Amino acid sequence: MYRLFFYYVCHRILKYLSMSLDAIIELENVPVYQKETLVLSNVFLKIKKGEFIFLIGKTGSGKSSLLKMLYADLPINEGQAKVVGFDLRKLKNKEIPYLRRKIGIVFQDFQLLTDRSVSENLYFVMKATGWKDKRKMQVRMQDVLTKVGLGTKGFKMPHQLSGGEQQRVSIARALINNPEIILADEPTGNLDPATSNGIMELLLEISNSGRAVFMATHNYNLIQKYPSKIVQCENGKIICSGNETN
Repeated sequence: MYRLFFYYVCHRILKYLSMSLDAIIELENVPVYQKETLVLSNVFLKIKKGEFIFLIGKTGSGKSSLLKMLYADLPINEGQAKVVGFDLRKLKNKEIPYLRRKIGIVFQDFQLLTDRSVSENLYFVMKATGWKDKRKMQVRMQDVLTKVGLGTKGFKMPHQLSGGEQQRVSIARALINNPEIILADEPTGNLDPATSNGIMELLLEISNSGRAVFMATHNYNLIQKYPSKIVQCENGKIICSGNETN
């Protein structure tokens, strides 16, 4: 009897450790503040490798604030929060760049450097994050551009690209350091439906390759077309669901 109990306890411990090892993000009882205003309270959230999760909610419900907290643009002083191996409660300012190297961030408005070519936009990020070998930089830059379908457009300036192509550059930039998770804040917000579908399929492909993707969106047509796990910000709380869109 004691032996069975011992095996049961060991099994539970190993299962728990396995779940923790798979977790990219673990939040427990975390409040999210925007300056002095409490936006979300008692947030519990776990995101594992390879998961694709939609983050939904009305404007002002806390979606962007939650994402900003995850990449340490907003501080956290309560609860427990681990992101890509970093404890956000103990994170020092000098460690923030190392955290962000393991996170890819995609914005609604692309945020490309308009006075530089596509390749130069990627080189800028690579230099800022410690890349030094020019040959390796060239290989990596070409690899991510090919992955997002822009392998022949590295010489183009941002204004010479369509909105969808600019967002693909933004995704390539997010992939450059081989991150564990992509945080996408309304990545299809400025795009037409057909282009939005292309961006969604690209993000799903990234997720299927083993990276997690956490995507904030208002586009319920995309949520219905590409059903996945949903996290909703509502009335100052986080509500999680399974693979449901209704």
